[in-house]
Amino acid sequence: MNRLLKIARSVTPGTGVQFCEEAYGSEGIRQFLRDVLAMANATVGGNRYIITGIRFDGENLREVSSVDLEDFSGTPFYSALVAEFIEPPIPISYRAVIIEGQRVGVYEIGDCQDKPYMMRVDYSEQLRRGDAYMRVDSSVHKIGRRILFSMFDKRPTNVVLSHDIEVGFSGEVIQKKLRLPTVDMTTLPSAIEHAKLHQLVDAREKSKDSGSTTTMARMVHMRLFGSDDPYEDRSPTRLIAEMEQTRQKHESDDYHFLFKENSQLLQLVVYNQGDEPVQNAALMLLLPNHEAFYVATGLTSPDNSVEFAEYPAVSVSAKKITVSSILGDLPIGSQTNAFELPLRFCAGTELNEKQMTIRYKLFGSNLGQPVEGELSLIFYSDQRHQETISSEIDSKDLPQSTFL
Repeated sequence: MNRLLKIARSVTPGTGVQFCEEAYGSEGIRQFLRDVLAMANATVGGNRYIITGIRFDGENLREVSSVDLEDFSGTPFYSALVAEFIEPPIPISYRAVIIEGQRVGVYEIGDCQDKPYMMRVDYSEQLRRGDAYMRVDSSVHKIGRRILFSMFDKRPTNVVLSHDIEVGFSGEVIQKKLRLPTVDMTTLPSAIEHAKLHQLVDAREKSKDSGSTTTMARMVHMRLFGSDDPYEDRSPTRLIAEMEQTRQKHESDDYHFLFKENSQLLQLVVYNQGDEPVQNAALMLLLPNHEAFYVATGLTSPDNSVEFAEYPAVSVSAKKITVSSILGDLPIGSQTNAFELPLRFCAGTELNEKQMTIRYKLFGSNLGQPVEGELSLIFYSDQRHQETISSEIDSKDLPQSTFL
């Protein structure tokens, strides 16, 4: 952290350093993606930096304005945005440092050797798939065909063939399918309270014609919540409103249930069988987003305030989940873990006997082309597994998830 503090206090704007007076936030995502692309494609060696919360006037005079703490661990997760919209993957972290009693942010972008970096998918009409930018001095320029071809020409000539790389789940031999247990999501803390409130609403509705609505509600409340929770007369409308807020109310309890008590740890390995090390390797995964499939978007410290940098970048949208990890160089003849900290997820029983497809794409600056393929997660009930331990599910008969 002292290193980042020194950088934030002493560097000046240039090709590898940019200052932003305010944090990007949810309104500045297009600008953020463009700036990261420009930094990654810049013709500088080593790491590059974007510093938020500082206005630099060009005469070494700085005005510092504090960045909200939530910007470092809330929505959006900036590293996940980079993973979802830019390829090849870019190593990036975002940390807070204190200058003159004010909190500023430092994005540190790793040594980007796998140029050109481009938009993987459309973000908006102004930032489309295939767009690329480059920072020169203190300005940003859109990259044209000539510069793009020049970047491709400068890529390493000692090419590693994609069929020499294998990606999968670890085992005596690398596996392409993994069986995983499911969890009954009706025991999720928010789901339990939602069900109790629903019963209170039903009790009031069924007893309103008898004139004993309050008496019945008291009895049902004591049965559901116990005598230690004092009864409060609430209308059905208020109870329904409380039902809609149970996810938010129990967010911390649900996180503990999903990703500490019942989480599955997912680790992949990459095996380089070629004659050359793969340079600057990065892995991207795409999974369908199912309502019964919960993935941790970050790990937190005990006070739920700090995202661990070693956890893979995870971005969740309505239809898909994107996971990205920077692997560095892949040596010859050995397996490399895809994640420093395994991916954590929890699957509900709605996925029993179903198969989910993971699509992967491995990049490397000296790969002839990205390595692409598919892996499968096969879900089962713990109880059913015990009853049929000697039998194997033929994955060909399982419903295949659709990738949208």
